[in-house]
Amino acid sequence: MSPNTGEDAVVTGAHSANVPILREGVASYLADSDPEETQEWMDSLDGLLADAGPERARYLMLRLLERASKQRVALPALTSSDYVNTIPTSQEPEFPGDETIERRYRKWVRWNAAIMVHRAQRPGIGVGGHISTYAGAAPLYEVGYNYFFRGKDHPGGGDQIFFQGHASPGMYARAFLEGRLTEEQLDGFRQEKSRAGNALPSYPHPRCLPEFWEYPTVSMGIGPMNAIFQARFNKYLANRGIKDTSHQHVWAFLGDGEMDEPESRGALAVAANDALDNLTFVINCNLQRLDGPVRGNGQIIQELESYFRGAGWNVIKVIWGRNWDTLFAMDTENALVDLMNNVSDGDYQTIRANDGKYLRENFFNRDPRTAKMVEDWTDDELWALKRGGHDYRKIYAAYKAALEHKGQPTVILAHTIKGYGLGTNFEGRNATHQMKKLTLDDLKNFRDKQEIPIADDELERDPYLPPYYKPDQDSAEIKYLLERRKELGGFVPERRHTFTPLTVPGIDKLKKMRQGSGNQEVATTMASVRILKELMRDPELKKRFVPIIPDEARTFGMDSWFPTLKIYNPHGQNYTSVDHDLMLSYKESTSGQIMHEGINEAGSVSEFTAAGTAYATHGEPMIPVYIFYSMFGFQRTGDFIWAASDQLARGFFLGATAGRTTLTGEGLQHMDGHSQLLAATNPAIVAYDPAFGFELAHIFRAGIERMYGPGSEVEPEQRVEPVPHDEDRNVSYYITLYNEPAKQPAEPEDLDADALLRGLYLFRKAENSGLEADILASGVGMYAAMRAQEILADDYGVAANLWSATSWNELAKNGLACDRHALRNPEDEVQVPFVTTQLEEGAGPVIAVSDFQRAVPEQIRGFVPRSYYTLGTDGFGFSDTRPAARRFFNTDAESIVIAVLRGLYNEGTIGHDQLVQATRDFEIDSVDAAPEQTSDPGVA
Repeated sequence: MSPNTGEDAVVTGAHSANVPILREGVASYLADSDPEETQEWMDSLDGLLADAGPERARYLMLRLLERASKQRVALPALTSSDYVNTIPTSQEPEFPGDETIERRYRKWVRWNAAIMVHRAQRPGIGVGGHISTYAGAAPLYEVGYNYFFRGKDHPGGGDQIFFQGHASPGMYARAFLEGRLTEEQLDGFRQEKSRAGNALPSYPHPRCLPEFWEYPTVSMGIGPMNAIFQARFNKYLANRGIKDTSHQHVWAFLGDGEMDEPESRGALAVAANDALDNLTFVINCNLQRLDGPVRGNGQIIQELESYFRGAGWNVIKVIWGRNWDTLFAMDTENALVDLMNNVSDGDYQTIRANDGKYLRENFFNRDPRTAKMVEDWTDDELWALKRGGHDYRKIYAAYKAALEHKGQPTVILAHTIKGYGLGTNFEGRNATHQMKKLTLDDLKNFRDKQEIPIADDELERDPYLPPYYKPDQDSAEIKYLLERRKELGGFVPERRHTFTPLTVPGIDKLKKMRQGSGNQEVATTMASVRILKELMRDPELKKRFVPIIPDEARTFGMDSWFPTLKIYNPHGQNYTSVDHDLMLSYKESTSGQIMHEGINEAGSVSEFTAAGTAYATHGEPMIPVYIFYSMFGFQRTGDFIWAASDQLARGFFLGATAGRTTLTGEGLQHMDGHSQLLAATNPAIVAYDPAFGFELAHIFRAGIERMYGPGSEVEPEQRVEPVPHDEDRNVSYYITLYNEPAKQPAEPEDLDADALLRGLYLFRKAENSGLEADILASGVGMYAAMRAQEILADDYGVAANLWSATSWNELAKNGLACDRHALRNPEDEVQVPFVTTQLEEGAGPVIAVSDFQRAVPEQIRGFVPRSYYTLGTDGFGFSDTRPAARRFFNTDAESIVIAVLRGLYNEGTIGHDQLVQATRDFEIDSVDAAPEQTSDPGVA
């Protein structure tokens, strides 16, 4: 075809200034400044195709693209490259260590890891574990341990390493060789209570093994996102001048099956946008999920390469080991590469689950050209061909290139075999993830393959308890292993928690916040902003706060922080904000303090986790304050919050616009009536539902004191001073806030602040005498309760004491703890729950109300010493006025009155007619009879 006919004629014949260049199905319109020169290049390509064929043309095009990239020519990324190593053999650096020694003790680690799991599955124990993940990934970790992972004592600071959860036996086995763990501890694997003192948790759980693990990763998908935001937070600390983190690197070891989790891929763009070149993902591509292939019909490595390239990451593939290099050199026709490109993962898995003969027949013999390449090779020689993830040199080259790459995060896709080295019954099998023990023959074959000097009779003596292997500490291998770690700054993983405690201002510093709002109506959301702003007047505390906002800062009244604290952006603000002429304009800065994450609740919790554990990770106590729509907190990101608790995070979660009746007009998916209940499921969450600004002042100040005040930097067994209510400092606070404005009362002069923090204090004692009752209320339920107290006194002669239940959850925890103590210690004096002591001197029924479902106050039923009735917002939320919603759910003042009267009737102190008449008078079942909307919820 002539160059000036057909499709090319449309492009070049018109000599248009804008030429549509089709690439990856998308047209990019680029100016053609010299059409004649362009045509010469097109003619040259046509000539090359005619003379040398498409394979030669493809090779030259790829070389041109490579050269253009090196010369910094901006080009669209290729979606995926051939199924070969990214780093050519000719560009691999010299391997700096002694491979023979390293291979030897790597086999010891692999043996001990598998034996630990096998012994844990013995009769009478049967707690299991996972053998195959670490067996296949051992070289990926060992190269890191020997050359890259920096310990805490490194001059540049330690690296942060997110270990793949199912590979934890390997980390324990290595620590055993290092002398950090004993044989007794290995035998305590997964027996944390029955072998307390010599126990190891199943996976990386910092809360369970706080001197060892740093990052919980086994809830798959959380590790990748947390690693991204850890790397981002490291840059944040550096840009704010708090700590130099420039020499610290974040490594995340992940599984290819794990990458199917939406969270695993959901924040990749964040890492690219922030140019997080301090981050490396190492994805262990054994092609298997927990029960089968990741992509049986496709190629997960190619898919992930395309995905990461498209997200802006640097991609390094480590697919084939060094003994394939000979075959690549023979592959002059690209037959081998073409074959590799077209074999599916399902077939790769099946091939490696067989033998060399099967490999020849079902791989090389697919193409006569590749069959001829290996015709002189024995089946054993073919079977010895390694995947790249098992080759020290290839891995070392990839890690080194990742650290040297600047401006982008890097992902290393390492091709491995699950269960590698465990024998044919394990390697690459679908069931290998669930296989927890080895037969005697498996043990012998495994021992032989790993070259472990253990005799047959030692294995035969008790196949359930084969011995661990550990040479003398003076052996060359152990000395070498320890020297490598010493040069890199000490052992990993290791968690430290020494920091300088914060001096927290006394409550008098928040005096203004405790005086009430007078005639001004202030929502508790706004009150919290004012309290935090006051706390940040302290110069030391100010720099420690990390405000985290997913979006809608203006909804929460936090836009007032924009001009002063500014929004963190590592690239600064290179545009003029549309509201630049306003006092509260949107301002970004490289040293900004606010983490504005966009519409990304999961990422925000990851940011919270990184900031809330900086006291241990970096020795820098930081106070994350994450504010969000309460409906989208625990409900959407509960797993991330659970992981934050496992990681011993400290900080404040603020569930704003809380309650099922307060957020008028938004409807079902915005109306939160259960986040307090979800918070109760997390033992490390201290949850409050305050009604007033002065309560918030006490809670915030006490929270900072508990988490970061004197004594907070040491573990419980080292503390000498008492800690109020609960020894555990490793907690986070969840505080629900409301967007409903109200006149904030001043703090009572006789306030029992200790009772407030414990969850229940007497807010307003009944002024009249008569029939008695007690009303317990939280959050916006307090305003209805205040009105109900007045109605009961004025119209029914009932003296109802009004209590503020700041924390139903803390009251319940205390009651359950008392119950447990009584069960375990019948000889001791009975411990009385706090809520019981608060209410035991009263008389009459106790009525509880909140803007949450009844299950929240129902938590304390067993500890209330009198008849107990609860009101709540059970069911779905809906759009309507607040009075209508509260009448529908029966949490308004009139419903509280009826609940009190009902309690009195049940106790026989009022007649049935009086109860029925009051119910009719209020039309308690009619939404139409609800009071009209007012601006002040304290006024009905």
